[in-house]
Amino acid sequence: MINAAPDWERRIDELWDTFDEYEPDEFLAKVKELAGELPDGDATAQYELASAHDSIGNEAEAAIHYRQAFAAGLTGPRRRQATIQFASTLRNLGQAEESVALLTAERDAASDELDDAVTAFLALALTDLGRDREAVSLTLGALSRHLPRYNRSLSNYAKALLDK
Repeated sequence: MINAAPDWERRIDELWDTFDEYEPDEFLAKVKELAGELPDGDATAQYELASAHDSIGNEAEAAIHYRQAFAAGLTGPRRRQATIQFASTLRNLGQAEESVALLTAERDAASDELDDAVTAFLALALTDLGRDREAVSLTLGALSRHLPRYNRSLSNYAKALLDK
């Protein structure tokens, strides 16, 4: 095995930056090559493999790697990204209830620049379960924080959707 030097992160980032330049199988092969530089079962390697499979439409295979990444103790920013991505994958695989459970727990567990992404994917999963008012409420609440005006009004309307 090649030593996963500090430049590994740079190389995986550069590969993702050039995603559109590759055919799906070629991109996946390049991710597998880089993941192979890390120890067997490494959480980061599993996450990158999951992300690659997800990005090329292999959602069932992606789900396997997401579960392995979590089981291997994925931490840091990748853990939250993996939660969002895995929940989206589950939704696309027809498992919206598990998606909602993951994203609801994530909303309650952490806060960072990905908060609105968590909310957006939660709203999508809620619509799959027929919980449209709740989905719109969450979406409007997230949007209200980014508007130059009407923040309070939109936030209040978002809350009111749940009261009806």
